[in-house]
Amino acid sequence: MPKENWQKIKLVKLVELLRQETDEQHPLTTMQICERMQEMDIPCDRRTLSKDIALLNNIGIEVLSIQVSKKKGYYIEDRSFSVPELKILIDAVQAASFITEKKTTELIEKIAALGGSHRAEIMKSNLAHFNTRKHSNENIFYNVDALEDAIQRRKKIIFYYFDLDVNGNRVYRREGHHYVVEPIALIFNEDNYYVVVYSSKYENTVNYRVDHMDKVEVIDEDVSDVALSLRDSMGVYTEQIIKMYGGELQTVELEFDSKLIGSVYDRFGEGVSMTLTDKDMILAAVQVQISPTFWGWLFQFTGDMRIVAPEELAQEYRERAERVCSSTYQEK
Repeated sequence: MPKENWQKIKLVKLVELLRQETDEQHPLTTMQICERMQEMDIPCDRRTLSKDIALLNNIGIEVLSIQVSKKKGYYIEDRSFSVPELKILIDAVQAASFITEKKTTELIEKIAALGGSHRAEIMKSNLAHFNTRKHSNENIFYNVDALEDAIQRRKKIIFYYFDLDVNGNRVYRREGHHYVVEPIALIFNEDNYYVVVYSSKYENTVNYRVDHMDKVEVIDEDVSDVALSLRDSMGVYTEQIIKMYGGELQTVELEFDSKLIGSVYDRFGEGVSMTLTDKDMILAAVQVQISPTFWGWLFQFTGDMRIVAPEELAQEYRERAERVCSSTYQEK
Protein backbone atom coordinates (compact mmCIF):
# COMPACT_ATOMS: atom_id res chain seq x y z
CA MET A 1 0.00 0.00 0.00
CA PRO A 2 1.35 3.49 -0.88
CA LYS A 3 2.86 5.44 2.04
CA GLU A 4 0.33 8.27 1.76
CA ASN A 5 -2.55 5.80 2.15
CA TRP A 6 -0.97 4.37 5.30
CA GLN A 7 -0.73 7.89 6.69
CA LYS A 8 -4.43 8.55 6.07
CA ILE A 9 -5.42 5.27 7.72
CA LYS A 10 -3.08 6.03 10.62
CA LEU A 11 -4.71 9.41 11.27
CA VAL A 12 -8.22 7.95 11.13
CA LYS A 13 -7.33 5.14 13.56
CA LEU A 14 -5.54 7.60 15.86
CA VAL A 15 -8.63 9.81 16.08
CA GLU A 16 -10.86 6.75 16.69
CA LEU A 17 -8.56 5.56 19.48
CA LEU A 18 -8.43 8.93 21.23
CA ARG A 19 -12.16 9.57 20.95
CA GLN A 20 -13.15 6.13 22.12
CA GLU A 21 -10.70 5.51 24.95
CA THR A 22 -9.54 8.86 26.32
CA ASP A 23 -10.79 11.84 28.27
CA GLU A 24 -9.19 14.19 30.82
CA GLN A 25 -9.30 11.51 33.52
CA HIS A 26 -8.07 8.76 31.19
CA PRO A 27 -5.29 10.06 28.90
CA LEU A 28 -2.98 7.73 26.96
CA THR A 29 0.76 8.23 27.02
CA THR A 30 2.90 8.27 23.91
CA MET A 31 4.09 4.73 24.59
CA GLN A 32 0.54 3.46 25.16
CA ILE A 33 -0.69 5.02 21.92
CA CYS A 34 2.21 3.56 19.96
CA GLU A 35 1.53 0.12 21.41
CA ARG A 36 -2.19 0.35 20.54
CA MET A 37 -1.44 1.45 16.99
CA GLN A 38 1.11 -1.32 16.50
CA GLU A 39 -1.49 -3.84 17.69
CA MET A 40 -3.55 -2.66 14.68
CA ASP A 41 -0.49 -3.25 12.43
CA ILE A 42 -0.05 0.49 11.94
CA PRO A 43 3.56 1.80 12.27
CA CYS A 44 3.93 4.38 15.03
CA ASP A 45 6.78 5.83 17.07
CA ARG A 46 7.38 8.83 19.33
CA ARG A 47 8.64 11.12 16.58
CA THR A 48 5.87 10.43 14.06
CA LEU A 49 3.15 10.47 16.74
CA SER A 50 4.11 13.99 17.81
CA LYS A 51 3.82 15.16 14.19
CA ASP A 52 0.48 13.36 13.72
CA ILE A 53 -1.03 15.00 16.80
CA ALA A 54 0.21 18.41 15.65
CA LEU A 55 -1.43 17.77 12.27
CA LEU A 56 -4.75 16.83 13.91
CA ASN A 57 -4.72 20.04 15.93
CA ASN A 58 -3.97 22.06 12.79
CA ILE A 59 -7.02 20.66 10.97
CA GLY A 60 -9.36 21.37 13.89
CA ILE A 61 -9.39 18.08 15.83
CA GLU A 62 -8.31 19.28 19.26
CA VAL A 63 -5.99 16.82 21.00
CA LEU A 64 -5.05 17.99 24.49
CA SER A 65 -2.10 16.91 26.59
CA ILE A 66 -1.50 16.47 30.31
CA GLN A 67 1.34 15.20 32.49
CA VAL A 68 0.92 11.59 33.59
CA SER A 69 3.64 10.50 36.05
CA LYS A 70 6.21 12.81 34.38
CA LYS A 71 5.10 11.58 30.96
CA LYS A 72 2.93 13.38 28.45
CA GLY A 73 -0.55 11.94 28.01
CA TYR A 74 -2.98 12.79 25.22
CA TYR A 75 -6.76 12.90 25.17
CA ILE A 76 -9.76 14.29 23.27
CA GLU A 77 -12.30 15.99 25.52
CA ASP A 78 -14.74 17.48 23.04
CA ARG A 79 -17.42 15.08 21.78
CA SER A 80 -20.71 15.40 19.91
CA PHE A 81 -22.66 14.61 23.09
CA SER A 82 -22.01 15.41 26.73
CA VAL A 83 -22.64 12.84 29.47
CA PRO A 84 -25.92 14.50 30.59
CA GLU A 85 -27.14 14.54 26.98
CA LEU A 86 -26.31 10.87 26.53
CA LYS A 87 -27.97 10.03 29.86
CA ILE A 88 -31.16 11.75 28.71
CA LEU A 89 -31.13 9.73 25.47
CA ILE A 90 -30.58 6.48 27.36
CA ASP A 91 -33.41 7.25 29.78
CA ALA A 92 -35.71 8.09 26.86
CA VAL A 93 -34.96 4.72 25.23
CA GLN A 94 -35.64 2.93 28.51
CA ALA A 95 -38.88 4.81 29.07
CA ALA A 96 -40.29 4.15 25.60
CA SER A 97 -42.51 1.10 25.93
CA PHE A 98 -42.66 0.48 22.16
CA ILE A 99 -38.93 -0.36 22.11
CA THR A 100 -38.50 -4.03 22.95
CA GLU A 101 -36.13 -5.27 25.66
CA LYS A 102 -33.69 -6.63 23.09
CA LYS A 103 -33.58 -3.43 21.06
CA THR A 104 -33.38 -1.33 24.25
CA THR A 105 -30.17 -3.12 25.24
CA GLU A 106 -28.69 -2.65 21.75
CA LEU A 107 -29.54 1.06 21.62
CA ILE A 108 -28.17 1.74 25.09
CA GLU A 109 -24.86 0.15 24.09
CA LYS A 110 -24.66 2.35 20.98
CA ILE A 111 -25.64 5.56 22.76
CA ALA A 112 -23.24 4.97 25.65
CA ALA A 113 -20.40 4.30 23.20
CA LEU A 114 -20.78 7.84 21.84
CA GLY A 115 -19.25 9.09 25.10
CA GLY A 116 -16.15 6.92 24.87
CA SER A 117 -15.40 3.63 26.59
CA HIS A 118 -14.78 5.05 30.08
CA ARG A 119 -17.92 7.19 30.12
CA ALA A 120 -19.89 4.29 28.65
CA GLU A 121 -19.06 2.12 31.64
CA ILE A 122 -20.10 4.88 34.05
CA MET A 123 -23.42 5.47 32.29
CA LYS A 124 -24.30 1.79 32.04
CA SER A 125 -23.42 1.18 35.69
CA ASN A 126 -25.80 3.96 36.75
CA LEU A 127 -28.81 2.68 34.83
CA ALA A 128 -32.16 2.56 36.59
CA HIS A 129 -34.46 0.04 34.90
CA PHE A 130 -37.85 1.69 35.34
CA ASN A 131 -40.01 0.51 32.45
CA THR A 132 -41.29 -3.06 32.77
CA ARG A 133 -44.05 -2.64 30.17
CA LYS A 134 -41.94 -3.16 27.06
CA HIS A 135 -43.73 -4.39 23.94
CA SER A 136 -42.67 -7.62 22.27
CA ASN A 137 -43.04 -6.80 18.56
CA GLU A 138 -39.46 -6.94 17.27
CA ASN A 139 -40.61 -5.85 13.80
CA ILE A 140 -41.38 -2.30 14.89
CA PHE A 141 -38.06 -0.95 13.60
CA TYR A 142 -38.65 -2.54 10.21
CA ASN A 143 -42.11 -0.96 10.26
CA VAL A 144 -40.66 2.47 11.04
CA ASP A 145 -38.10 2.07 8.26
CA ALA A 146 -40.78 1.16 5.70
CA LEU A 147 -43.12 3.93 6.85
CA GLU A 148 -40.41 6.60 6.73
CA ASP A 149 -39.41 5.40 3.27
CA ALA A 150 -43.01 5.67 2.07
CA ILE A 151 -43.43 9.15 3.56
CA GLN A 152 -40.24 10.42 1.94
CA ARG A 153 -41.12 8.90 -1.43
CA ARG A 154 -44.80 9.93 -1.16
CA LYS A 155 -46.02 6.38 -1.71
CA LYS A 156 -48.88 4.34 -0.27
CA ILE A 157 -48.39 1.43 2.13
CA ILE A 158 -50.03 -1.95 2.59
CA PHE A 159 -50.13 -3.72 5.97
CA TYR A 160 -52.10 -5.92 8.36
CA TYR A 161 -53.34 -4.64 11.72
CA PHE A 162 -53.92 -6.62 14.90
CA ASP A 163 -55.08 -6.39 18.50
CA LEU A 164 -54.10 -8.69 21.37
CA ASP A 165 -56.50 -11.11 23.06
CA VAL A 166 -56.57 -12.09 26.75
CA ASN A 167 -53.68 -14.51 26.16
CA GLY A 168 -51.54 -11.94 24.37
CA ASN A 169 -52.11 -13.55 20.96
CA ARG A 170 -52.63 -11.50 17.82
CA VAL A 171 -56.15 -11.09 16.48
CA TYR A 172 -56.09 -9.49 13.05
CA ARG A 173 -58.71 -6.91 12.24
CA ARG A 174 -60.94 -7.09 9.15
CA GLU A 175 -60.71 -10.89 9.33
CA GLY A 176 -57.08 -10.75 8.27
CA HIS A 177 -57.66 -8.53 5.25
CA HIS A 178 -54.96 -5.96 4.50
CA TYR A 179 -55.12 -2.16 4.68
CA VAL A 180 -53.95 0.21 1.94
CA VAL A 181 -53.51 3.81 3.12
CA GLU A 182 -51.56 7.01 2.46
CA PRO A 183 -49.03 7.74 5.24
CA ILE A 184 -48.69 11.36 6.36
CA ALA A 185 -46.42 11.39 9.42
CA LEU A 186 -44.89 9.32 12.20
CA ILE A 187 -45.67 10.62 15.68
CA PHE A 188 -44.45 9.57 19.12
CA ASN A 189 -47.06 10.13 21.82
CA GLU A 190 -47.70 8.75 25.32
CA ASP A 191 -45.09 5.95 25.13
CA ASN A 192 -46.17 4.74 21.70
CA TYR A 193 -45.36 5.33 18.04
CA TYR A 194 -48.21 6.11 15.66
CA VAL A 195 -48.49 6.64 11.94
CA VAL A 196 -51.06 9.19 10.81
CA VAL A 197 -52.56 8.25 7.45
CA TYR A 198 -55.15 9.59 5.05
CA SER A 199 -57.93 7.17 4.25
CA SER A 200 -59.65 7.90 0.94
CA LYS A 201 -62.41 5.47 1.98
CA TYR A 202 -63.36 7.63 4.98
CA GLU A 203 -62.03 10.89 3.53
CA ASN A 204 -60.34 11.58 6.84
CA THR A 205 -57.16 10.94 8.84
CA VAL A 206 -56.73 7.75 10.85
CA ASN A 207 -54.08 6.75 13.40
CA TYR A 208 -52.45 3.32 13.71
CA ARG A 209 -50.07 2.11 16.40
CA VAL A 210 -46.86 1.06 14.68
CA ASP A 211 -46.26 -1.86 17.05
CA HIS A 212 -49.67 -3.31 16.06
CA MET A 213 -48.85 -3.23 12.35
CA ASP A 214 -47.59 -6.33 10.53
CA LYS A 215 -45.96 -6.91 7.13
CA VAL A 216 -45.68 -3.21 6.29
CA GLU A 217 -44.69 -2.69 2.66
CA VAL A 218 -44.35 0.31 0.38
CA ILE A 219 -46.35 0.00 -2.84
CA ASP A 220 -45.68 1.84 -6.06
CA GLU A 221 -48.71 4.11 -5.91
CA ASP A 222 -48.44 7.85 -5.27
CA VAL A 223 -50.36 9.39 -2.38
CA SER A 224 -53.07 11.93 -3.21
CA ASP A 225 -52.74 15.72 -3.15
CA VAL A 226 -55.07 15.70 -0.14
CA ALA A 227 -52.62 13.58 1.86
CA LEU A 228 -49.73 15.83 0.90
CA SER A 229 -51.62 18.96 1.95
CA LEU A 230 -52.35 17.43 5.36
CA ARG A 231 -48.66 17.13 6.16
CA ASP A 232 -48.41 20.89 6.73
CA SER A 233 -51.01 20.72 9.51
CA MET A 234 -49.40 17.90 11.49
CA GLY A 235 -48.06 20.25 14.17
CA VAL A 236 -51.52 21.55 15.01
CA TYR A 237 -52.99 18.08 14.63
CA THR A 238 -50.71 16.53 17.27
CA GLU A 239 -51.38 19.35 19.74
CA GLN A 240 -55.12 18.77 19.47
CA ILE A 241 -55.05 15.02 20.04
CA ILE A 242 -55.03 13.44 23.49
CA LYS A 243 -53.31 10.03 23.43
CA MET A 244 -53.90 9.79 19.68
CA TYR A 245 -57.57 8.79 19.87
CA GLY A 246 -59.91 10.44 17.39
CA GLY A 247 -63.04 12.35 18.21
CA GLU A 248 -64.86 15.57 17.50
CA LEU A 249 -62.65 18.64 17.85
CA GLN A 250 -64.14 21.32 20.11
CA THR A 251 -63.15 24.39 22.06
CA VAL A 252 -63.72 23.52 25.71
CA GLU A 253 -63.66 25.95 28.63
CA LEU A 254 -62.24 24.37 31.77
CA GLU A 255 -62.40 25.78 35.28
CA PHE A 256 -59.94 24.33 37.77
CA ASP A 257 -57.99 24.83 40.97
CA SER A 258 -54.67 26.68 40.65
CA LYS A 259 -52.78 23.55 41.72
CA LEU A 260 -53.69 22.03 38.33
CA ILE A 261 -52.07 24.79 36.25
CA GLY A 262 -49.05 22.58 35.61
CA SER A 263 -51.22 19.62 34.57
CA VAL A 264 -53.09 21.76 32.03
CA TYR A 265 -49.84 23.17 30.63
CA ASP A 266 -48.40 19.64 30.41
CA ARG A 267 -51.42 18.43 28.44
CA PHE A 268 -52.18 21.40 26.18
CA GLY A 269 -48.90 23.31 26.05
CA GLU A 270 -47.59 26.43 27.71
CA GLY A 271 -49.28 28.64 25.14
CA VAL A 272 -52.70 28.11 26.78
CA SER A 273 -54.22 31.41 27.92
CA MET A 274 -55.48 31.36 31.52
CA THR A 275 -57.46 33.88 33.58
CA LEU A 276 -58.28 34.12 37.28
CA THR A 277 -62.00 34.06 38.13
CA ASP A 278 -63.72 35.92 40.96
CA LYS A 279 -63.91 32.58 42.79
CA ASP A 280 -60.08 32.28 42.80
CA MET A 281 -60.31 29.52 40.22
CA ILE A 282 -58.51 29.34 36.87
CA LEU A 283 -60.37 29.48 33.55
CA ALA A 284 -58.83 28.26 30.29
CA ALA A 285 -60.12 27.54 26.78
CA VAL A 286 -58.45 24.55 25.10
CA GLN A 287 -58.81 22.69 21.82
CA VAL A 288 -59.77 19.07 22.48
CA GLN A 289 -60.79 16.05 20.45
CA ILE A 290 -63.61 14.61 22.53
CA SER A 291 -62.76 10.95 23.09
CA PRO A 292 -62.71 8.29 25.84
CA THR A 293 -59.14 9.30 26.73
CA PHE A 294 -60.18 12.93 27.15
CA TRP A 295 -62.80 11.84 29.67
CA GLY A 296 -60.24 9.65 31.42
CA TRP A 297 -57.85 12.60 31.70
CA LEU A 298 -60.60 14.86 33.03
CA PHE A 299 -61.98 12.42 35.61
CA GLN A 300 -58.65 12.14 37.40
CA PHE A 301 -59.23 15.71 38.61
CA THR A 302 -62.78 15.16 39.90
CA GLY A 303 -63.62 17.88 42.41
CA ASP A 304 -60.84 20.18 41.20
CA MET A 305 -61.80 20.67 37.53
CA ARG A 306 -65.06 21.02 35.64
CA ILE A 307 -66.30 21.84 32.14
CA VAL A 308 -67.85 25.32 31.92
CA ALA A 309 -68.70 25.34 28.22
CA PRO A 310 -70.17 24.20 25.95
CA GLU A 311 -73.19 23.36 28.10
CA GLU A 312 -74.03 20.11 26.27
CA LEU A 313 -70.53 18.83 26.99
CA ALA A 314 -70.81 19.90 30.65
CA GLN A 315 -74.09 17.99 30.84
CA GLU A 316 -72.45 14.89 29.35
CA TYR A 317 -69.73 15.17 31.99
CA ARG A 318 -72.35 15.22 34.75
CA GLU A 319 -74.15 12.21 33.25
CA ARG A 320 -70.92 10.25 33.02
CA ALA A 321 -70.17 11.09 36.65
CA GLU A 322 -73.62 9.85 37.67
CA ARG A 323 -73.07 6.56 35.84
CA VAL A 324 -69.73 6.13 37.60
CA CYS A 325 -71.33 6.77 41.01
CA SER A 326 -74.16 4.34 40.30
CA SER A 327 -71.68 1.65 39.19
CA THR A 328 -73.78 0.84 36.13
CA TYR A 329 -72.70 0.21 32.59
CA GLN A 330 -74.39 -0.47 29.29
CA GLU A 331 -74.59 -4.08 28.16
CA LYS A 332 -73.09 -4.64 24.74
